[in-house]
Amino acid sequence: MRLLFILALLLPTLTLAQTGVITGTVRDRNTQEPLIGVSVQVAGTQLGTVSNEQGSFRIEGIPVGSYTVQSSYIGYQPQSRFNVNITVGNVQILNFELAPATSQLQQVEVVADRRQSAAVADLITPLSVQSLTTEEIRSNPGGNFDISKVVQVLPGVATNGTSGGRNDLIIRGGAPNENVYYLDGIEIPLINHFSTQGSSGGATGILNVSFIEDLKVSSSAFDARYDNALASVFEFRQRYGNPERFSGNVRLSGSEFATTLEGPVGAKTTYLVSVRRSYLQFLFKLLDLPIRPNYWDFQYKVDHKLNDKTSISFIGVGAIDDFSFGVPRESTPENEYILRSTPYINQWNYTTGVAVKRLITDGYVNLALSRNAFDNSLDKYEAAEEGENQAYTLKTNSRETENKLRLDVNKYKNGWRYAYGVSGQYAQFTNDIFSVIRKELRDEQNNLVQPGVTLDYNTNLDFFRYGAFGQVSKSVLDNKLGLSLGLRTDMNSFTEEGHNPLKTLSPRLAISYLLNDRWTVNASSGIYYKLPIYTVLGYQEDGRYLNKQADYTRSIHYVLGTEFLPRQDLRFTLEAFYKDYSNYPVSIRDGISLANQGGDFGAIGNEAVVTNGKGRAYGAEFYLQKKLTGTVFSVLSYTYVVSEFAGLDGRYVSSAWDYRHLVSGLVGKKLPRNWEFGAKYRYAGGAPATPFDLEASRRNYASLGVGILDYSRLNTERLQPFSQLDVRIDKKWNFNRITLDLFLDIANVLGSNTPGFDRYTFQRNESNTGFATTDGNPLRLDGSNGIPVILKNNDGNLVPTLGFIVEF
Repeated sequence: MRLLFILALLLPTLTLAQTGVITGTVRDRNTQEPLIGVSVQVAGTQLGTVSNEQGSFRIEGIPVGSYTVQSSYIGYQPQSRFNVNITVGNVQILNFELAPATSQLQQVEVVADRRQSAAVADLITPLSVQSLTTEEIRSNPGGNFDISKVVQVLPGVATNGTSGGRNDLIIRGGAPNENVYYLDGIEIPLINHFSTQGSSGGATGILNVSFIEDLKVSSSAFDARYDNALASVFEFRQRYGNPERFSGNVRLSGSEFATTLEGPVGAKTTYLVSVRRSYLQFLFKLLDLPIRPNYWDFQYKVDHKLNDKTSISFIGVGAIDDFSFGVPRESTPENEYILRSTPYINQWNYTTGVAVKRLITDGYVNLALSRNAFDNSLDKYEAAEEGENQAYTLKTNSRETENKLRLDVNKYKNGWRYAYGVSGQYAQFTNDIFSVIRKELRDEQNNLVQPGVTLDYNTNLDFFRYGAFGQVSKSVLDNKLGLSLGLRTDMNSFTEEGHNPLKTLSPRLAISYLLNDRWTVNASSGIYYKLPIYTVLGYQEDGRYLNKQADYTRSIHYVLGTEFLPRQDLRFTLEAFYKDYSNYPVSIRDGISLANQGGDFGAIGNEAVVTNGKGRAYGAEFYLQKKLTGTVFSVLSYTYVVSEFAGLDGRYVSSAWDYRHLVSGLVGKKLPRNWEFGAKYRYAGGAPATPFDLEASRRNYASLGVGILDYSRLNTERLQPFSQLDVRIDKKWNFNRITLDLFLDIANVLGSNTPGFDRYTFQRNESNTGFATTDGNPLRLDGSNGIPVILKNNDGNLVPTLGFIVEF
């Protein structure tokens, strides 16, 4: 903190009065045609311009600071962009997409008032849709430039365990693998480092926030063009590289060092490229923690305009992850547990693709070709063995590869907006796995105490997936009633009924009624399907695929809500939802739904299942969002959600995601002399917890290094509620073409406990050379002479980060 104030006193003497630049394009939202003569104004100033024949605009000489930028055009709904941060370091690039207004003057005024506000203007109905801009993502307190952490301010969003240790996004009580992610229209299966196979969660985010122009999250009423989503669709839109000169930024944050470069390559081509490197392995060694997470990630985007009608984008994102261990200077029961219970992880993944957009009469066509791969290697050894000759309890090497094609046609004519398209992909999955679920145990008389359960197989699976969709929407009754109808079907060449299009026929309907210029009432219902995860499909016994009979998981959503827009910068939403699940995978071995297995480092789904499970998630959400128009912006949300799933016994129990109460709040304040303050608060009800089977845990801890849960008492207990307050202070200095942003980010500023699940272990001896035993002899394989210890997992630490961003 002292350093911030010293720099605040010294650096202003070196700065000059500086200005920045805004550039960008304006297009018709429905046809993507450039709009000529659109007025673009910087609110509160006399600065502005109009778009040229290519729809481009440029505004120079803007004093550094934060502004609202407004665009308006006769016959179109105005649009505002809030909290546009002007610096001398980078050109600010804004892209507007304006929606046509009605031909009746009275209705133009009504709709225009709404669309100048904080409303989400991306669908015919704003139902279950929230959005974040790049500045809201960058300046999020405690977010550490991690998009998965930033979205936790939105309603209905929680994370696995809620302790901040993982980025498993739980949307309205659904599992992390029920979400899908799109980057500029190309699906990216993974957005986190150290991902759990079969889930999209992980330890920290992959995407570089410097690339992101905005993010839209849909938690229901998904457009029919998106497949395999049960809980949400995340749409990340990347910005264009600086079209005027070479520029970029260098960032040091709490866990990484990142470099982003951008610029033009000729008159028609721009690029963005970044590399990030973690330094957590050095920090954790300094803090004497046994884990050594180490990662790299890479991202690029190249945009090229072939001609006035056709543009092409090349995108890519990838990561290299290594999770290993070091010997701590001081051994503690907690450190010993981590060393014995967590596998070594070696992963890499990438997504690369090309997207082509072609303008046609009254619309446009999108074509996307992409390839993604995920390689996951896990190694874990018997916990009881010391020295070099340790036996494996887990050794797996798995790879998922997908080659995808997506084509959609989008048209707008006479008030009708419609789209249709097809998708196809060739999927490959290999899995060479050895995993000890239970080790065979015998007593001194060689009597069988516990039969062994081991997975040992090698899968090499490849098959095709394909689907088609149609979507149509229109406003009627003087544009007061908006209707949107979609239909989709998905098929595959692997499962027994995968070729039947009627099995996955998924209609979806959304309705929005405009009561007046401030209030709308919205409703939607839809059926959504998801193919079981690859680890489930590829499971084998005796060389046979046991899960070929698996059905697509189905979820039916019912949503009713309202949106209130009292003024330009303020938005309230209130929604009630109900989701009915069927065909959910259930473990034959344990008898529980996969929704109750939670998520942890490693993999899920490597087992025989039946897809006759059922589930339900229901609740209500309240959301308030105030955009920055003066010096303050804020967000407040409350969600009540119940999530319950049934296993083989058909009895509903709380799922691993059943947090009940979720509260989040964010407030930011722009202060004089380029200071900014932000605070974020999160609260979540206690996560469901399953107690240990003490006898089974004692028998198996020596080999597995973890306790065994008692599934007869599945999720009958709860952790303490989670709460955390994060704060952030920023100070910017603007030099000649260089901007320095120095920030202090303090996570968990109150030092609140972060409740986690209990850990089962055995007591160590005084010299810490082995386990203490009841008889003084070496620990028996069945653990009968071990001394059980339950370690509580509720530590809470204040985590300060002093970092900087240099823009040039």
